[in-house]
Amino acid sequence: MIGSDSDRIPSVSVSDRHHGDASNHSHSHPHPHVHSDESLRRIINRLSRIEGHIRGVKNMVQESRPCPDVLVQIAAVRGALDRVARIILDEHLTECIARAAKEGNIDVEIEELKAALDRFIP
Repeated sequence: MIGSDSDRIPSVSVSDRHHGDASNHSHSHPHPHVHSDESLRRIINRLSRIEGHIRGVKNMVQESRPCPDVLVQIAAVRGALDRVARIILDEHLTECIARAAKEGNIDVEIEELKAALDRFIP
């Protein structure tokens, strides 16, 4: 049944995704996630478009549109999400990883990235 409790995607907080269980967090100090205003605007705009696209897919289902049409739109949403993820990953590598290398805690940052990628890549 569409929309049943068993179909819901489990929620994961930003802190859970980035750091895992807070009790297992190994940083001696938190590092800032600083994005330029331009970068933040780009990411937010893309996510807003994806949000609108998902609403459109939901409407298609509510209107009983043909399954192949819905699946094509779901594939488009997945592609858009993958592109946003790529932007965020690129920025993480250029900003966070580079900063960690300069600060001498690259191993911790690499482990956090691996943990995030394990959740991201099926």
